[in-house]
Amino acid sequence: MKILIVDDSKAMRMIVTRTLKQTDLRDFTVIEAGSGVEALEKLESESPDLILSDWNMPEMKGIELLQKVREAGNNIRFGFITSESSVETRKQATEAGAAFLVTKPFTADSIQAALEPILT
Repeated sequence: MKILIVDDSKAMRMIVTRTLKQTDLRDFTVIEAGSGVEALEKLESESPDLILSDWNMPEMKGIELLQKVREAGNNIRFGFITSESSVETRKQATEAGAAFLVTKPFTADSIQAALEPILT
């Protein structure tokens, strides 16, 4: 399984990767993108199975990335790992086609709980 982690913070991409390694998820490869624009390029060239995206990024917000992915007819599994946690944000994410929204700070357990329903 290829997982595309999209976050403008290199440190946060490393934290998400490390946390994924602490879950029961095995046999996965991580691809990184520092922006929504870069993520769209990686989506084209790498064909990931799952996108984990931050919400707030320069150039293109995570929700805009999700909308562009869906507008292109791509039904890739997509989840947010973000500090945004309002009811409105969650509603917007769900309506746009996100499978889940995990809030920062997160744990291996919270990531696993979000991934289990969509990976089984």
